[in-house]
Amino acid sequence: MGISRTTRLNWILDAGVFFTALVAGFSGLYFLYVPVGGYQGGRNPLYGITILFSRSTWDDLHLWGGVAMILIVTIHLLYHWDWVVMMSKKIWNQIRSGKSNMSRGAKNNLAVNLVIATSFLLVAVSGVYFLFGPTGGYDGGANANWDIGFLFSRTTWDLIHTWSGVALFIAASFHFLIHWKWIKKVTNRFFQSQKPAVRHGA
Repeated sequence: MGISRTTRLNWILDAGVFFTALVAGFSGLYFLYVPVGGYQGGRNPLYGITILFSRSTWDDLHLWGGVAMILIVTIHLLYHWDWVVMMSKKIWNQIRSGKSNMSRGAKNNLAVNLVIATSFLLVAVSGVYFLFGPTGGYDGGANANWDIGFLFSRTTWDLIHTWSGVALFIAASFHFLIHWKWIKKVTNRFFQSQKPAVRHGA
C-alpha cells in the first residue's frame, strides 16, 4: 500500500523527534540518578561511575540529542503551523462560548499535548541556559561566574530542567500509547513503501 508525501514527511519528522528524545531522555535519566558534583568537590562518590559510557560521553549525548530535538521540533512546528493556528482558534472559540463538541478522547489528547508543549518549552529554555551558561566553579572554585543569576539561580534552572524533563518523558509516553495504532499502521506502510516493486512476468 502506498503512502502520501505528506504522511511520509510527518513520519520522518515524528521519527526524528522520537529518536532524539530517546537520546536526550535516557541520558537525562543517567544524570538524574548519578548526580553532579563530587569529582571537583569530593561530595559524590558516584561522579565517575561508568554505565555503558563515560560521564563525558553521556554529557555529549544529552547535549547534542537535546539540540537536535529542539531543531526537529521547531521544523515540525513550522510545518504544522497552519494546523496549530486553526486548532488554537477552534479551542479558544469553544472556551469563550462555553460549548464544546470535543469527545472525551480528544480532550484527553489535548491535555496531554498541552503538558508536552509546556514541559518541552521549559526543558528547552532551561537547556539553552546551561548550553550557553558557564560551567565549573561552584564545586571547584575555578569560575566565579558559575551562577550568572539570569532570571533565576542556577539551582532553580537545574530544578526546572530536571522536572520539566521528567514531565515531558511521562506525557510523551502517554502520547505514544494514545496514538500507538496510528504509529504502527503508518510505520508498516512507510517501510512497505520502501520495498522495490515486484514485477510479475506476463
